[in-house]
Amino acid sequence: MLEARSPFTVMPDSYFEADIERLTQLVANMFSRVVQHNDRLPMGHQQKPTRFHSRAPPNITINEYLQRVSKYASLEPACLLLLLIYVDRICERNPSFTISSLTVHRFIITAATIACKTLCDAYCTNLHYAKVGGVSMQELNSLEVEILRMMGWHLVATQEQLEQYYFTLVRQDPQLILQSEFVAAGGSDSAARLPPGLAGIPLPSAN
Repeated sequence: MLEARSPFTVMPDSYFEADIERLTQLVANMFSRVVQHNDRLPMGHQQKPTRFHSRAPPNITINEYLQRVSKYASLEPACLLLLLIYVDRICERNPSFTISSLTVHRFIITAATIACKTLCDAYCTNLHYAKVGGVSMQELNSLEVEILRMMGWHLVATQEQLEQYYFTLVRQDPQLILQSEFVAAGGSDSAARLPPGLAGIPLPSAN
């Protein structure tokens, strides 16, 4: 039985209802963990420079950058999750490619551009995405072609895949819990059933 003064923040079972800023942070946290791991690899295991490499890590955190992209490119929840699916697909097909502090920012804006075009009925121009991401439109065009090649044009994901990635993100955060799992663990059903506008806020403490 969960204590009344729960340390958890309840997240909706559907990623559609998740708070977009919190979901963006979860995705950014996953990218940060991957980058921290890959940046520690010995030099012999690091990849040769690619189109995605910067000379030095950009002076903006992954979370700040992804929050900017999410806000000004109007990323939908499915687009955010698709970024992580693209990482796995590319690394599976291209084992030498790694997401590092030198590649992550260009990868994010390019993958976000492709995700929007893949999933959204209406999306922005490459010029707009380039301005949001801090790259030139010509560079973004080249990066877009490169990612499409690296993924073999496998761009879509099933609903089940998107849900699985969302569940994994929530379960990896010790302060979060899915609504259904909170109820199953003995939490208050009424407290867990937050309306969409309140989804993802901390549970109120009992007096």
